[in-house]
Amino acid sequence: MPATSQMDGLPLPRRYGAIAAIALGIIVAVLDGTIANVALPTIANELQASPAESIWIINAYQLAIIVSLLSFSFLGDLLGYRRIYQGGLLLFSATSLLCAFSDSLPMLTFARIMQGFGGAALMSVNTALIRIIYPQRHLGRGMAINALIVAVSSAAGPTVAAAILAVASWKWLFLINVPAGLLALLLAWRFLPENTQKSQAQRFDVLSAIMNALTFGLLLSALSGAAQGQDYRIIVAELLALLVIGTLFIRRQLTLPVPLLPVDLLRIPIFSLSICTSVCSFLAQMLAMVSLPFFLQSVLGRSEVETGLLLTPWPLATMIMSPIAGRLLERFHAGLLGGIGLAIFAVGLFALAWLPALPSDGDIIWRMILCGAGFGLFQSPNNHTIISAAPRHRSGGASGMLGTARLLGQTSGAALVALMFNLFDTHGTHASLLLAGLFSSVAALFSLSRMRQPPQ
Repeated sequence: MPATSQMDGLPLPRRYGAIAAIALGIIVAVLDGTIANVALPTIANELQASPAESIWIINAYQLAIIVSLLSFSFLGDLLGYRRIYQGGLLLFSATSLLCAFSDSLPMLTFARIMQGFGGAALMSVNTALIRIIYPQRHLGRGMAINALIVAVSSAAGPTVAAAILAVASWKWLFLINVPAGLLALLLAWRFLPENTQKSQAQRFDVLSAIMNALTFGLLLSALSGAAQGQDYRIIVAELLALLVIGTLFIRRQLTLPVPLLPVDLLRIPIFSLSICTSVCSFLAQMLAMVSLPFFLQSVLGRSEVETGLLLTPWPLATMIMSPIAGRLLERFHAGLLGGIGLAIFAVGLFALAWLPALPSDGDIIWRMILCGAGFGLFQSPNNHTIISAAPRHRSGGASGMLGTARLLGQTSGAALVALMFNLFDTHGTHASLLLAGLFSSVAALFSLSRMRQPPQ
């Protein structure tokens, strides 16, 4: 039931159906970024692959998302967000089935790449859809719900995977996506609206899409290689290729009326500051979330279950704070809320870095709560600013940049954790947390500087 009216948001109860369609799709897409981690040893053993080879089960999915996210967001502006979202759900569900029935590592890797393209289509337009689902006056609440779903799904991957693996084989990590994806597709067909303000002046530039994929692919490959001690000649070659292709890519974008990489939006100061805030904050989040389990298990001797429980207060605090932040946004400047939230986040990170030698559960839990609450206070106001700063017909480009900033921050953060452990060995978690606190502090400064910009 596509909508063609120019009304401000969807009426109730149709709005609830549209939000359910987005929530289901984003939950499975974000979860699949981490859900297979727990089962990697089992999958590698069954498919007769080495541990190093099995990492591609994770990397293939993430790489496919980040190299195609901006292309799908551009197509959303051109063809309609609803159509891209539905196509993403269909591809994601079909390739999840292919993942489950893969009997070799190359087949599973190919299926994960295709699944990543489906996930990218979902992530590329989800916030653009939120903008036309919610009335403008309640957009902050919509962004808060979306931020909550992404944050909780990101943190819940290992827990969900452990629960599934306790009662079923690893194939069900992927099979579970099929009914969820089909239900989301039904809801999307029934409730999601069309964006009536499609851009008429743009065309899809295939060369830009290829250059975009190469630019981000080379960046992530170089980061990962440097963190894991890869041959420096390969890293240098990748960086040189990145410099050449990236420069040509940006120069080409500057000549296009509606570029794939939204350099036109990056010229808006509040938009570019919000993107920088997002990259730094997600980088800090990943530095902490990847390094902490090593500290809790290897240094403090906690079990996997205990580690999961000690990490849980973080997403729970984010879950509680996100809707509160959405309502506060109707009264306070997003830059102020983000700055305060990120400052609280930084305090929590530095507090974790300086845990006592033999901390109690309470010592760890209140620090986790501080991190989660600070992150929750920042995220939805920041997302709201990114989407609101763009013209309505460029909401897809803004949504794509939001997702790209998050993934770039998370991927870079994970690579930096590997680098910290290579440089500092047993003190890798301490170094990672200090670096995370530093990035969060920088993000807070970026956020507060937005208060000088005119309101959108």
